[in-house]
Amino acid sequence: MEPINCSNLAELRKKSIFSDILPESHMNACFTCGTCSGGCPLTGMESTKDEGLDCRKVIRMAAFGLDQEVIDSRFVWICTGCQRCEIGCPMGVKLVKVWMAAKAARPRDKVPGVLHKGVDMVLKTGNNMGIPEDDYVTLLEELGEELAEECCPGFVTPVEKVGADYLHFQNSKEAYAEPDDMKWWWKIFYAAKANWTTSSKNWESVDWGIFTANMEASKEIARRKVENMKRLQAKTFILPDCGG
Repeated sequence: MEPINCSNLAELRKKSIFSDILPESHMNACFTCGTCSGGCPLTGMESTKDEGLDCRKVIRMAAFGLDQEVIDSRFVWICTGCQRCEIGCPMGVKLVKVWMAAKAARPRDKVPGVLHKGVDMVLKTGNNMGIPEDDYVTLLEELGEELAEECCPGFVTPVEKVGADYLHFQNSKEAYAEPDDMKWWWKIFYAAKANWTTSSKNWESVDWGIFTANMEASKEIARRKVENMKRLQAKTFILPDCGG
């Protein structure tokens, strides 16, 4: 790792993109105990060794006003946002808020490829994998028929049902690559005799806008979920896996 020049620290901090969140993130309260790094699942992983960074180092870089070094780092993108660092911090430093600010500051065309493509895809098609509506509905119907034959007599996948108690959103990775995994939720609904449905449009549960700190995209994804709720007059919605 290259040495970092901190001789102009005061000037760096004045111009820092993190200055706006300084009071609420409590960065100045950090006393470098390393509890955050000790609890972080990324510490010591091969994916972070090349940069030589961990939670403690990155939060200090942000506190020193070394914005570009933090923005350009791979570390903030490898972070899953699990918040173990925050939970363990004895001073209440909001590290993930800092990581999100760094992600938001990176130009969108330099966001790691698969994440940026996923956000674009969900805004265009309603799901991260770009599955066409007709194909998705056909998949739901066929899986429902399989489930009825396997263990749930009379089961029919309820698509676009108005007035259901539960509106279920699906992870598109399962629909795309592991469709049988979708049946586990359906078995629970069947056993509970739940009144549920799923939408044929904007049905993605996972919000990659959060992963990329694209809050405008995240708001739009959330708005579409609420729109589905109102359109289908559902009482509650369920977001499995990493839904936003």
